[in-house]
Amino acid sequence: MKHFDFEEERVKQEILKLGAKRVLIQLPEGLKPEAPRLAKIIEKFEVLPIVSADPCYGACDLATAETENLGVDLIIHYGHSKLLKYERVPTIYVEARATINVNDAVEKALPMLENWQKIGLTTTVQHVQTLDNVREILLRAGKIVVIGDAGRLNYPGQVIGCDYSNAKSVAKDVEAFLFIGGGQFHALGVALSTSKPTIVADPYEKRAFSVDKEAEKVTKQRWACIEEAKKARSFAVLVGLKPGQKRLEEALDVKQKIEQKGKAACLFAVTEVIPEMLMEFPTVDAFVNTACPRISLDDASRFQKPVLTVNETLVVIGELSWEELCRKGLFES
Repeated sequence: MKHFDFEEERVKQEILKLGAKRVLIQLPEGLKPEAPRLAKIIEKFEVLPIVSADPCYGACDLATAETENLGVDLIIHYGHSKLLKYERVPTIYVEARATINVNDAVEKALPMLENWQKIGLTTTVQHVQTLDNVREILLRAGKIVVIGDAGRLNYPGQVIGCDYSNAKSVAKDVEAFLFIGGGQFHALGVALSTSKPTIVADPYEKRAFSVDKEAEKVTKQRWACIEEAKKARSFAVLVGLKPGQKRLEEALDVKQKIEQKGKAACLFAVTEVIPEMLMEFPTVDAFVNTACPRISLDDASRFQKPVLTVNETLVVIGELSWEELCRKGLFES
């Protein structure tokens, strides 16, 4: 997979420095094809590599339980930057920076940005190193460029699936956003978090496109989900068990608020929020997801019953208005 830098020499030096004998390789879905090759390389260092075949949704999703079950000394986590303050098992983060040139895709995005002068720039960790160059392209095209650096993440302009604080910090100062990266997943998050037009410059497919229609569609789906949940009499509040998704205090708080409105609520502990699991509880009318907010937003059509974010639940019980939720952004926690 020549589009990414897997920092093989650095990984070797870190393994030797730590004296690790058994390591767990963890990759997100798009990088999993590289797992056998990386395992073979690591094996040459007289280390036993074990590949985590489970889904990996981000740095919030460290395979801590697997490492403890398998007696692993070290996690090598690819594709994300550090998110957790503390790890129970030593962890190397290999960000897998993209080596592909983004200029062609950015040039194709320029005509789609012609109606706006003030542009916000966002991207994932794979492309943060390109933002200065992209800024220069936009400046030459007569744009004013703003890159947010007031969020909780490691790099200016960086976004992840559940955190768009860098984009939100500059939303009032820009007219539209340009997202550098593949697909629409993160760009859709930018649009939903900021309520601003969002254009994608995709260097892998060498094309540019808008996610605004998809954002409008998702917003309508969320409105319909909230309206349906207003009929619910019993709720289950989902507590995520993944290291960066466990928000027990938030779950207890929203459970109490639901009960104060005269409705039933209980806590469910979950590792993976999947439709098949929720179908096992037919007496629950609606679910509140305190783990990854993307589950509620991206997979809504897969669930037979409403799966709400915490703030959507506050709309259901009348503590927040729909207009306030839209102003805060659908990802605001």
